[in-house]
Amino acid sequence: MSAEMMVPVQRKGSHRLSEAFEKAVRELLGARWSQSESVREHHGRDESSYPPMLPDGVAFVESSEEVSTVLKLCQAHRVPVIPFGNGSSVEGHILAIEGGISLDMSRMARVLDIHAEDFTVSVQPGLSRKQLNEELRSTGLFFPIDPGADASIGGMCATAASGTNAVRYGTMRENVLALTVVLIDGRIIRTGTRARKSSAGYDLTHLFIGSEGTLGVITEITLRLHPQPEQILAASCSFPRIADAVDTVVQIIQYGMAISRVEFIDALAVQAINAYSKLDMPEQPTLFFEFAGSPAAVQEQVAIVAGLVAEAGGSDFAWAEQQEDRNRLWHARHQAYFAALQLKPGCRAMATDVCVPISRLAECVEATVADLATSAIPAPIVGHVGDGNFHLIMLIDPEQPEEWEEAERINHRLVARAIAMEGSCTGEHGIGLHKMGFLRDQAGDDAVDVMRSLKQALDPLNLMNPGKIFATQVARD
Repeated sequence: MSAEMMVPVQRKGSHRLSEAFEKAVRELLGARWSQSESVREHHGRDESSYPPMLPDGVAFVESSEEVSTVLKLCQAHRVPVIPFGNGSSVEGHILAIEGGISLDMSRMARVLDIHAEDFTVSVQPGLSRKQLNEELRSTGLFFPIDPGADASIGGMCATAASGTNAVRYGTMRENVLALTVVLIDGRIIRTGTRARKSSAGYDLTHLFIGSEGTLGVITEITLRLHPQPEQILAASCSFPRIADAVDTVVQIIQYGMAISRVEFIDALAVQAINAYSKLDMPEQPTLFFEFAGSPAAVQEQVAIVAGLVAEAGGSDFAWAEQQEDRNRLWHARHQAYFAALQLKPGCRAMATDVCVPISRLAECVEATVADLATSAIPAPIVGHVGDGNFHLIMLIDPEQPEEWEEAERINHRLVARAIAMEGSCTGEHGIGLHKMGFLRDQAGDDAVDVMRSLKQALDPLNLMNPGKIFATQVARD
């Protein structure tokens, strides 16, 4: 196990903020600066399996200019900064392992401008995806990226988020045109324009997407929008074996089908979802589909997919044709994580994900199922299998160290399996605290050294979300 894989499980000591720093921030923000225990607790806890690690203070900022001033103060006083959106990370991104301040972006939650004729919108980072789509409803356009949590748009950029629509619309990387980013020295930069393409200089937009708050603070995002489909149908079907369900997905993708969503949930996940969301699906490996487009296109998609499902021994479709029914189905899928937690009351979840080439998906899932069969740890499997991405939700008794150790071994084998198949150690969760060692296994020493050089150039004191992606320490002297 590499040094970078030996992730911290608690905050590294206590680093008191200086009186001069506290005075300067309080003068700038007034009541929007808080050091109360409850506020710090909220900003030092996420959905990861790690214990809370509280910041020393929380700054509620309202503009790029305020962010710039706060970051300059942090650099001058060598105070770590952790950007905070909705706190929905499962990889420990928001935890203050070196202390410092949490930079809460929730008050920067406006839609700045909509250019419906250009299919673009500019937003602030604290806006959630649901809030954005509510604002867009009257335009006939929508933003498709939908991770399970109602994440903030800024957080989705920071982790290169994905979701159930990625098989058709791509991830955040394909749907962000430009960013406004504030660097630790206070400079405010714009990484692109509203134009659909540019060959002018380095691609700074994609440098910051997926950077997990380690290079700068995203304060404005320009996004691609998409037309609302003319017709949308959703359906589910079950299979006797996991292999049959996953093989069906591979065939659908290799067929070139422009399907909007295809999601996999195993029998244990179905059991959890049924109980949590009051559904009555057969407790078998299950696929959720969404078909969208013109009525003729939808009819063609349904006919082809239904044929492939039948050939694989799948059940007839259970349809969700009305919007209310579709919303209920997809809400149940998005709540799979919280549903899984109810299978083992009092547990914590170690959620992990990998992504492999679609041609290796069935092999990877089957090997993972065989591995889980040797363990007593419950671990529902769910996945955006249309793009080769799936998740384990390992349910662990927090009072049993041997369960943590067993879950780590399962996770290590899963990631090694994915990397050996030319896949990724994470499809959408990000590196955070949990997968630092795996980044080097996947990318290689030279590539990681280049990443470190970029980090050093933009954040020489390692103040931006320290200890995430790389096991580095703040320069405090």
